[in-house]
Amino acid sequence: MAITVRYFASLRERMGRGEDRLHPPLPATVGEVWSQVGGGEPLAGNLLTAVNLEYVDPDHRVADGDEVAFFPPVTGG
Repeated sequence: MAITVRYFASLRERMGRGEDRLHPPLPATVGEVWSQVGGGEPLAGNLLTAVNLEYVDPDHRVADGDEVAFFPPVTGG
């Protein structure tokens, strides 16, 4: 199983990279993916998560070939 994990905006800068390729054991959730890449930091409540370009909750299960994205909330005006 392989998934692509992408980081956007300030999170990309903080992580020091734009993406990772992971091979987590199945079944895995978005929250468990964050546990592998987040450097020990808990998944912040305001961090947005998406799988295959659709917003999801951290308990959403990922599948082989999925793209998981993490990004801070977007503001503007």
